[in-house]
Amino acid sequence: MLNQNKKKIRRLLITGSRGFIGSQLFRVLAEHHDHIIVASGNDAPSRINTTHIRQAGLNSFGCSELGVGDAVLHLAGRVHIFNDYSSNSLAEYRHVNVDATLNLAWKAAAANVKRFIFLSSIKVNGEETPMDHPCSENSLPNPCDPYAISKYEAEQGLWSIARKTGMEVVVIRSPLVYGPGVKANFLRLLQYLDKGIPLPLRAINNKRSFVFLDNLIDFIITCLNHPAAANQLFLVADSHDLGTPELLHLLAGYLGCHDRLFSVPPKILGLIARVCGRTAEIQRLSSSLQVDISKAKTLLGWSPPFTVADGLEKTVDWFLEQKNKGRFT
Repeated sequence: MLNQNKKKIRRLLITGSRGFIGSQLFRVLAEHHDHIIVASGNDAPSRINTTHIRQAGLNSFGCSELGVGDAVLHLAGRVHIFNDYSSNSLAEYRHVNVDATLNLAWKAAAANVKRFIFLSSIKVNGEETPMDHPCSENSLPNPCDPYAISKYEAEQGLWSIARKTGMEVVVIRSPLVYGPGVKANFLRLLQYLDKGIPLPLRAINNKRSFVFLDNLIDFIITCLNHPAAANQLFLVADSHDLGTPELLHLLAGYLGCHDRLFSVPPKILGLIARVCGRTAEIQRLSSSLQVDISKAKTLLGWSPPFTVADGLEKTVDWFLEQKNKGRFT
């Protein structure tokens, strides 16, 4: 996956290295960089064959070992939570996604770190777009919930630090990420399809952008090394958008089953969702949210190296493997 001709950075600090995205990024980078510092409350991902990995606690962040030419890849954060009933969820999101991020960035700048990469979210752009009218880096931000607000505030704080210190900042907004190890709604859809549960989603007419995990990793590494990525905001996604019925039909095909979709008028589906307390979930399945990745293609010369078919097939292969091991019931 990693282009051998890309510039080699001596030391990298990675946060969130045991997460869905971070663990795969860690594995790829560990094969090609001299020294990786893992900022995590846990051990580094297992089965990494290197002697140049060190763990740093989240409080220290390990920035004292960084210097000119080094980089920070900040993936850790408080993730979006459906049905968050916290009495002050915005404050909790800000504590992790804003305060901790900016604290890390100041420490990195003080250590003369060259580049700080922050993984944000497409939710900063909003919850939906008109179909076939994707959002871009030039679209006005429209964060609608505490998670998205905290990500947007972190972005703004990072741009301020970049201006004051000269440290290069790169912000990446991604839509839903899928691939081996995926959780939450995407995993539930796989389980519903595999169990043959009928889903009332055939009448949905939408398009959504997704990003396969390996495509996102490739893009992060491109931003790590490409000179033109400095002090830029990027939106990233796969090269092909999918409607919900199309996504489910493709997944069912790789699972070797029928999708068992049936039609319910969208207004009725929305009413049922409200009664069942599933409004947010159904809204994301029925609305459009598309991403324009033209800037990444033009400025960085980047295109997703894996197709949607590649990503979905690998995801389903992982799901079936885990199922055969008895990890999904």
